[in-house]
Amino acid sequence: MTIEICCGNLESAINAEAAGADRIELCAELAVGGITPSYGLIAEVVKQISIPVYVLIRPRSGDFTYSDAEFEAMKKDIQICQKLGCSGIVSGILLENSEIDIPRTEELIRASKPLAFTFHRAFDWVPDPLQSLQHLEKMGANRVLTSGQQPKASQGLNLLKELKNSAESITILPGAGITAENAGLFKHAGFNEIHSTATQFQSQIFNKNVPMNSLKHLAEEQRAVSNLQQIKALIASCKT
Repeated sequence: MTIEICCGNLESAINAEAAGADRIELCAELAVGGITPSYGLIAEVVKQISIPVYVLIRPRSGDFTYSDAEFEAMKKDIQICQKLGCSGIVSGILLENSEIDIPRTEELIRASKPLAFTFHRAFDWVPDPLQSLQHLEKMGANRVLTSGQQPKASQGLNLLKELKNSAESITILPGAGITAENAGLFKHAGFNEIHSTATQFQSQIFNKNVPMNSLKHLAEEQRAVSNLQQIKALIASCKT
């Protein structure tokens, strides 16, 4: 089973490789579901680890319906990822009714080649997941990251299995809430890949005496870092 770890910083990417992960999805701002990371971070991660790096192309948080300017920025971000030596792109676009924006998503897939393309968890918003899967197969997407349209993939297992059984040329990548404790569900169901954050939170210390409301707020926040031991336990549960 291929283990993909979602990483929001360089430390997490290094931990993922050290623990034995097969691939990472690199993003920024995990707290809002992830957005496109900086070029500097992408370059440094590709330089420092040897496993494949897939990059999230999402220009902002919120919905997945983008303006023309945002769409152009996404295509430029994909070009940068190609130049920096990334292995894959993770992205997707929806219409206002939450159906897949087929022309634009197809354009993103073409722009990504020869890199692999994962349609991300915008898939969990679509009204007809089986039909949407067929569209993505015709477009040439390589995989779909989905929780089975539930808060956690373990809760969406029935739909995930239905999608897997319907897929002909595309990989179903279960993700959301997958840990060492429940990874066996996906192994026994016949999935070949899973996606996990395996994250722990580290407290961030700021000067609370600085008279700026933003800094006072930041003093109470934590930083998410992929946990070496959690990833090792996850891998052990899937590959033994």
